[in-house]
Amino acid sequence: MTSQHSKSTNSSLSAQSDSTSASGLNAVPDSTKQQALQKWLPFLRWQARVNRQTLFTDLMAGLTGAIVVLPQGVAYALIAGLPPEYGLYTAIITPIIAGLFGSSLHLISGPTAAISIVVFSVVSNVVEAGGSDFIAAVLTLTLLTGLIQLGLGFARLGVLVNFISHTVVIGFTTGAAILIATSQLKYTLGITVPSGGSFFAAWSAIFQQLESTNFYALVITLTTMAAVIAVKQINSKLSAKLPAMLIGMVVGSVICWLTEGADHNVALVGALSGQLPEFMLPDISANTISDLLPGAVAVAILGLVEAVSIARAIALRSGQRIEGNQEFIGQGLSNLVGSLFSCYAGSGSFTRSGVNYESGAQTPLAAIFAAAILVFILLYLPEVTAFLPLPVMAGAILLIAWGLIDQHHIKKILHSNKQEIAIFLVTFTATLVVELEYSIYL
Repeated sequence: MTSQHSKSTNSSLSAQSDSTSASGLNAVPDSTKQQALQKWLPFLRWQARVNRQTLFTDLMAGLTGAIVVLPQGVAYALIAGLPPEYGLYTAIITPIIAGLFGSSLHLISGPTAAISIVVFSVVSNVVEAGGSDFIAAVLTLTLLTGLIQLGLGFARLGVLVNFISHTVVIGFTTGAAILIATSQLKYTLGITVPSGGSFFAAWSAIFQQLESTNFYALVITLTTMAAVIAVKQINSKLSAKLPAMLIGMVVGSVICWLTEGADHNVALVGALSGQLPEFMLPDISANTISDLLPGAVAVAILGLVEAVSIARAIALRSGQRIEGNQEFIGQGLSNLVGSLFSCYAGSGSFTRSGVNYESGAQTPLAAIFAAAILVFILLYLPEVTAFLPLPVMAGAILLIAWGLIDQHHIKKILHSNKQEIAIFLVTFTATLVVELEYSIYL
């Protein structure tokens, strides 16, 4: 009896021990699985933050972001040599994917001025701008950019961004700003400047046609710029958040209508397509890939530097920790997926990310709300750009270009050591003289 009871007790204890041991073993894998899942699906990390209050603040931030990106998306598409809706496509798809798979809570990705000018430069050297082949090549460039960024992320090379000199970025963006401004002077003056030419060839064509300036176009551009600057001054003095660029465009369009600009050869942007981005496979032929690959590497590097730098700058204010490798993966996926839905290469936007943070955004759902509002505009308000004059867009883009010139840091560089000055001047000069992708390498 005693022996049987002892065996029974030992058996029971053994079973409990086995059960405890098993549950302990299972606890570790469950935790590991959760961490692994959050690594591959980083949006699971912040989903617990979502509640009724954050949804409302994210919705308001998304509404503000949509108002900001609407004119910017159209403007940047024109810089890239694409129809205006492609800028909005990029502002819809890219920020959703980057927000879900990146590490930043506030970074807003999408079309940017610097990336747009590089995209146009790279593709126009391979395919003539303006045709259907040009759009197809842009999508291939975007696909290659995404694959390169994704590969760098999986290889855990996010630390590489730390080795890219801030002086190089300042020099490049300054040069890009001048190129962007130069590309818009034909709309400002109402003249014809051949696309795809060099910086000096463009200025030569501009000087030769100064006598043919369309003063209606010039007045509309200057009025738009004055209105944007005035609204920004009001915002600064009254601590308001009026959409300066949007208001400036409305004022410029009204001036065009009052002066009957369309009857005086003032070109209009035209209506949007009224369609959502469709699934489309980019051209992956060997010849196209070999022609675009050097440019894709440059676009990928520039995009990653922009995105990670902006994410870290905002993280310093929000107290968040940014994971460089995860941002690489998020940017890579956003461009990879975007290339399948008529998007061109995007990156982080300092303006829209800053507005997003200042508007009280709590999670990347703000980017998703902004994208949803843009979808509504595309489907139900495609005529919003029908009577938008190109000189109005030129005025807005000229101000965007001016904003790219970081005067504060340029002064610091020019008053620093000779090495920094040399790096800045070489990068700046190369951006104007050499093809943009090679100026980035240089």
